Amino acid sequence: MRITAPTVKDAANLQHIVTGLRAQGCMVPIVADIHFKPDAALEAARWVEKVRINPGNYADSKKFKILEYTDEQYAAELERIRERFTPLVELCKVRHVALRIGTNHGSLSDRIMNRYGDTPLGMVESALEFARIARALRFHDFIFSMKSSNPKVMIEAYRLLVARLANEGPDWNYPIHLGVTEAGDGEDGRIKSAIGIGSLLNDGIGDTVRVSLTEDSVHEIPVARALVAEFNARLPAKLEAIDDCELFSERPPLDHTRAPATCMESALIPEELDGFAGASAVPVRALPFDPFSYRRRTSERIEINGVLVGGEETIRVFTSQSKWDALAHKLDRLGDYRPEAVAEPADAIAVDPRDEALLEGLNGLELPALVTVADGLDLPVIAAFRLLAAGLDERHPILLKDSLQPVAPGAATGDAEFLNTLLTAATNIGALLCDGIGDAVLVQGEEAPGQSLRLAYNILQAAGARIFKTDYVACPSCGRTLFNLQTTTARIKAATSHLKGVKIAIMGCIVNGPGEMADADFGYVGGAPGKVNLYVGKQPVKFNIPEGEAVDRLEDLIREHGKWIDPAPAEPVAG
Repeated sequence: MRITAPTVKDAANLQHIVTGLRAQGCMVPIVADIHFKPDAALEAARWVEKVRINPGNYADSKKFKILEYTDEQYAAELERIRERFTPLVELCKVRHVALRIGTNHGSLSDRIMNRYGDTPLGMVESALEFARIARALRFHDFIFSMKSSNPKVMIEAYRLLVARLANEGPDWNYPIHLGVTEAGDGEDGRIKSAIGIGSLLNDGIGDTVRVSLTEDSVHEIPVARALVAEFNARLPAKLEAIDDCELFSERPPLDHTRAPATCMESALIPEELDGFAGASAVPVRALPFDPFSYRRRTSERIEINGVLVGGEETIRVFTSQSKWDALAHKLDRLGDYRPEAVAEPADAIAVDPRDEALLEGLNGLELPALVTVADGLDLPVIAAFRLLAAGLDERHPILLKDSLQPVAPGAATGDAEFLNTLLTAATNIGALLCDGIGDAVLVQGEEAPGQSLRLAYNILQAAGARIFKTDYVACPSCGRTLFNLQTTTARIKAATSHLKGVKIAIMGCIVNGPGEMADADFGYVGGAPGKVNLYVGKQPVKFNIPEGEAVDRLEDLIREHGKWIDPAPAEPVAG
């Protein structure tokens, strides 16, 4: 359980919180979340089991200064940080308190920004600087995180971190905490979380997870549990038997049977294939994408029943013939969620990606063709499509599927089943899109025609593959938040949700505001109690606006920059 402690006074009050919880029999470990104030971290470490610090703002500045650091100046900055960080490490050693070295894409220090840029590499280097200090003090009870609101950035940063740790040696194999920060709320927040967290779990990366939703915190837990369930089922029994107290000892190298760095050496993740009968005789092929930087797979454009697919075309949304027929009478009312092509008449060539001879034949075709993985194969979806992309000439477009086991027509879906369907579809299709694989998508794990199409479009939006509606970056509530995030987010969505292609960041405080808003068009940020600052990109342009006026002023700002359109008038309701 994470509790924000912005000040020394807040950190001191953790004593009473922990005492009260333990008196009631609640033994859940308490994590103090610290930004900016080393003194607050020192106080918190007296009472809790774990302290989270952010290398970007712990004893560091962030003023967006443009400054070239010489090697001597950089070394002097590191020495200053070592002096501020050492007392916390020493106290944690004495009290057996763990640390999370939690880098956020939105709050990298000026020093890191000027040497490495606003990049996954900068995120990794920021964390490693603090880790080296801890190790020099013979402290090993720490865990890493690399959070971002952009799943692509998050995935690349975690993969790069794990590769760097593997290069440092086996005693650098520290646990990894996963999370997509500022994921938002509702279906969009769950999809974005599944893309980032599910993709990395599939790679064998991750030991703890946090789903960050702009909702009451209790709603995060079912999503997190559903996300990790499949991957926990794959873990060998010996990992389940590890005594928790081993995490608080002088640390030997961890026995991670999920060696994530080596997973990047072929098209398949070894753990993905455990328990699958179809995993035998799988050919090893070079990974068909760069795991550390995004590039969309280069295919050629082809026409399918009047729809252009592949090349630089927008990633298309397919549906089945039966779903098209069910929606045919109201296609004009589906708005942004209309299907663009029907799978069966498209004659996509469905293949077993292990069939070398078949792929060789496809690669010998004179003209490019739409290719997909055949249904019914006993292979995990992500591994199957990676294997296909690795063996297929890039000129052939690929149709992605969320499942190779289409749901039976008429299957009833409750809320719990739909959550699993949503998370599975987002993980499988979203991970592949973030790898740069895919020219069209087909959701066939959800029977309801409208819901399947909505899922497909929302996955494309969350993966940054196709922006068709307003995009929101909204942080979860915490002790630093200066307004009610849930009600404010709802008000902003009500006013702006018709602005297609506009990205708006809604941030409760300034901790991650400017950085996470770097690729947003506009930002709404808590500046002081009851006051809001408005941003264009990461530049503040309006200050100390009374909260009651701030949404209207945000609309005005969007108008000033030529991105406002009036919402379409509501259709009259038949009497």
